[in-house]
Amino acid sequence: MNQGLIATLLSVVLPLCTQLITLNANAQNNTLWYKQPAKTWTEALPIGNGRLGAMIFGGVNDELLQLNEATLWSGGPVKQNVNPEAFQYLAQVREALFKGDYQTARDLTKKMQGIYSESFLPMADLHIKQSYNGGKAGNYYRDLNIGNAVATTKYAVNGVNYKREIFASAPDKVIVIRITADKPKQINLNINTSSQLRFQKDVLNKTVLELSGKAPAHVEPSYVDSQNPIVYVDDDKCRGMRYEVLAKAVSNDGKITADTSGITVKGASTVTLYVTAATSFKAYNQCPDGDEKVAEKNLDKVAAKPYAQLLAAHLADYHHFFNRVNLKLNDNKGSHAELPTDERLALYNKNQAADPGIEALYFQYGRYLLISSSRTPAVPANLQGIWNKELRAPWSSNYTSNINVQMNYWMAEDCNLSEMHQPLFELIKGLSETGTEVAKDFYHAKGWVTHHNTDIWALANPVGDLGHGDPAWANWPMGGDWLTRHLWEHYLYTGDKEFLKNTAYPLMKGAAEFTFDWLVPDGKGHLVTAPSMSPENEFIYAEGKKSDVSVSTTMDMGIIRDLFDNLIAATKVLNVDAAFRDSLIAKKAKLIPYQIGSKGQLQEWYKDQESPDPHHRHVSHLYSVYPANEISIATNPELAAAAKRTLELRGDESTGWSLAWKVNLWARLRDGNHAYKLYRDLLRLTGESGYNYSEGGGLYPNMFDAHPPFQIDGNFGGTSGLAEMLLQSQDGNIHLLPALPDAWANGEIKGLVARGAFVVGMKWTAGKVISADVFSKAGGTCRIISKSKLTVKGSNAAPVKVKEGYELVINTEKGKSYQLVSAL
Repeated sequence: MNQGLIATLLSVVLPLCTQLITLNANAQNNTLWYKQPAKTWTEALPIGNGRLGAMIFGGVNDELLQLNEATLWSGGPVKQNVNPEAFQYLAQVREALFKGDYQTARDLTKKMQGIYSESFLPMADLHIKQSYNGGKAGNYYRDLNIGNAVATTKYAVNGVNYKREIFASAPDKVIVIRITADKPKQINLNINTSSQLRFQKDVLNKTVLELSGKAPAHVEPSYVDSQNPIVYVDDDKCRGMRYEVLAKAVSNDGKITADTSGITVKGASTVTLYVTAATSFKAYNQCPDGDEKVAEKNLDKVAAKPYAQLLAAHLADYHHFFNRVNLKLNDNKGSHAELPTDERLALYNKNQAADPGIEALYFQYGRYLLISSSRTPAVPANLQGIWNKELRAPWSSNYTSNINVQMNYWMAEDCNLSEMHQPLFELIKGLSETGTEVAKDFYHAKGWVTHHNTDIWALANPVGDLGHGDPAWANWPMGGDWLTRHLWEHYLYTGDKEFLKNTAYPLMKGAAEFTFDWLVPDGKGHLVTAPSMSPENEFIYAEGKKSDVSVSTTMDMGIIRDLFDNLIAATKVLNVDAAFRDSLIAKKAKLIPYQIGSKGQLQEWYKDQESPDPHHRHVSHLYSVYPANEISIATNPELAAAAKRTLELRGDESTGWSLAWKVNLWARLRDGNHAYKLYRDLLRLTGESGYNYSEGGGLYPNMFDAHPPFQIDGNFGGTSGLAEMLLQSQDGNIHLLPALPDAWANGEIKGLVARGAFVVGMKWTAGKVISADVFSKAGGTCRIISKSKLTVKGSNAAPVKVKEGYELVINTEKGKSYQLVSAL
């Protein structure tokens, strides 16, 4: 055989064999699997390459892939100054609030609203109808291996074993579907596409099925009762982007024909189907009127590549991110990986059965979902990642910035997926530009601001459709200030001073400049915010009277303190803006202090007022505990105790994402057993209810978070919560096992990241670390706090007894690893 041919074959086959070995090794610990096809969307399995996503149902006679593309949204670039009269009401709102006239203040605040955000849209449905000449399917199996991002469906009909393997490749920008049979010429298919959007079909080059159309110019939120909720405008190039889906089938022996009724395959032994898609979206501030034929160009490239090459490239790319972190709890003892995932979850929930393997799987599933949904420039993972089947999705499947989009990225840095954070930074940059206009038009303020909702077009105005929204969410103006925390966290985790100087600091400073103008004196020596909300909650101010518009809620003050502290630190790192730093320090000193209420709780409102919903899902006033570090057991234990009391009063029962937030909060308060209880609740099977989130959240059979309905932030927040139980670094020290629950007495984790750019691994037994390793990405001083007495292997480093156990100080070199072992 030709030596060049041998070398070519080896270059393809050997990496593939290596990847398949990895697949088998990871299969048990990293697989969701089922004995039956999905009947509902929340039983289907998600794949995605960060831009193109699919929900796979696994049907035998009719396989359905519900397709999404991250940039397919309604609308177009935002219109500025949509409410020119808004500013005239600001002084009136403040006057009413300081008089205690909350009803008038609320009525006037509604007059300061702008327009609703646009909606993330479903792209298309791909059906693969397969005929078998009679016979009933048996030996059915479908799975999603999150260690390889490959979904597989297997079954037998008439003595023939069929298999479908499906993956979404980031390097090749394609979804690949490989259909095989173990007997020749047994595959007969019809492949077709449809969409809930307006579309037309065509056939390109007699082989490629095309579905294309134009998105709506506007879609009203699902909670709005409208006679015309979906608006198409054909002659507007700036509102309503174009989209295209292409499908092409190839086979080495089957007959393939294509027309507008679909692609037909007859008598094939193997079929490979390539699916590409694209939209005309360019940027948040550009009209989507281009026609670059992106989907066609991508399809031409991949159709020339063998399947093995596509799979090998996909696995290499995906493993580069996913394999950074490995987790094992209690050596998987008591796990039930032999059970289908839906049965396994049912057993886990019954009598609180143990299954450390599924707890670790849920953690890794969050990482899988972020890799799969957050790789598109300036388009971060939305309320549903990139998976949405509804034309009017729950809450428009947009970016809700009073907790939800932030929670999507809490785990990005510490769970070693920093690259996935980048799309959020780019959206923040867009918001700083649209938000500069909003600050000027709505408030006559400098800097930039954004509110409760945004979308792919970087909408920054207070939403509510010019007075139809509740101020509790519509008018909340702290979205920008909160989002800048992610910029600062990225610097802390990476040590990237260029990012801090060129990206983070200017955006943080712009948010603070708005806040300087937003703060007003209360006449009692303090600076306050007015109007002010504690997102989506209300307070009782008199018998039978409640409102949602107040003065200086605790959340406002926590976010502003956090922003000011981060900026003060940034000016020192960069050695810039001394005068601005002095202004930050002076204004921070005048902020109204945290207050402890009559029940010992951290007070939520300006006054010690009750809520009509004491178990409300939002715990906004605990922002200062997590994700910030303004209140902690170490620095202000009295406030930390009040925060704990708040959580006790709020109760444990809640929606999915709220449970996830509470996991992180209890972990920060160093109560691992309580955090673990709520982590278990996240894995509680939930039915197919609609918007009735009073029933309590959990997850669906496909392990999607149930608000209900589905919101992906609970998945991401759960992953963050587990990491927070095992590793914390918010106070400048690296705390090993700071909130370890009793249930995880033994375990091992590799690849978590601590602030200071340290990658940490550790192994523990009976609740104590027995060995650890630290890789220093940037160099510098590393302080390890552990209940175990550790030292650096081969050195004379001596641990010092401290309140929480032992402190070990390591002066690290960039790019060097340090092994820690139990000291004698």
